[in-house]
Formats: sequence, structure tokens, C-alpha cells
Amino acid sequence: MTDKIEGTIEAWESGQLGEDEAFVIPVSLAEDNSIQAIVDEVAELQPISIRLQKPLIEDLKVIAGVHGIGYQPLMKQVLKRFVDSEMKRLVRKFQSERMEAQKLAEEVSAAEADKMVSNGN
Repeated sequence: MTDKIEGTIEAWESGQLGEDEAFVIPVSLAEDNSIQAIVDEVAELQPISIRLQKPLIEDLKVIAGVHGIGYQPLMKQVLKRFVDSEMKRLVRKFQSERMEAQKLAEEVSAAEADKMVSNGN
């Protein structure tokens, strides 16, 4: 009987666990697609199609290579950073406009109160 290997992170990372072909189960294309669909749903991923200029893609590949990732994950990171930044900017703009409107309303109310006082109402 073989000694049991403890399921530690180190055992997985070193390949002690998870690399023995005796424990590999082939996955059919249909199963693979259904697994991918489940992963996409759980991670809230949606595949898209986008046309980009070839030089832009080449530049993305260079940048991604420097960071040790693929260009598509890099694109996802770039888009996420942009969206996060833009959403923050929009929230700040909305808050600023709301504060200005509130300040104007207070000034109008104060002016109306002054007018009522001066008219003797």
C-alpha cells in the first residue's frame, strides 16, 4: 500500500499531487463546453468579439509579455481599470452637481425668506 500524501499547497505546487496520469480522466468536448459554461456563469464572464487594429494588438502583446501574462488578460485588466476610474469620476461629478444644486436651493430658500421678512409676511 502506498503512503498517503498530505494534500498541502506545497504538495500540489511541487507536482506530488495532481500530476499522476493514473488519475487523469479524459473530458469530452461536450463536457468541456458545459464546464466552460459553468465557469463563465459563476465568474459572470461573457465572451465578446471585438475588432482591433493589428498594431494595437502587437503592442498589447509586447506589454503583456513584459508582465508575464497573455494579451487578452491584459486587455481585461486595462478595461477594468478604465471602467473603475470612469465610474469614480462619474460618481464625483454627480456628487459635485448634487452639492451645487443643494447649495443653490438653500440660497434660493434664504433669499425667499429674506424677501418674506422684508415684505412683512
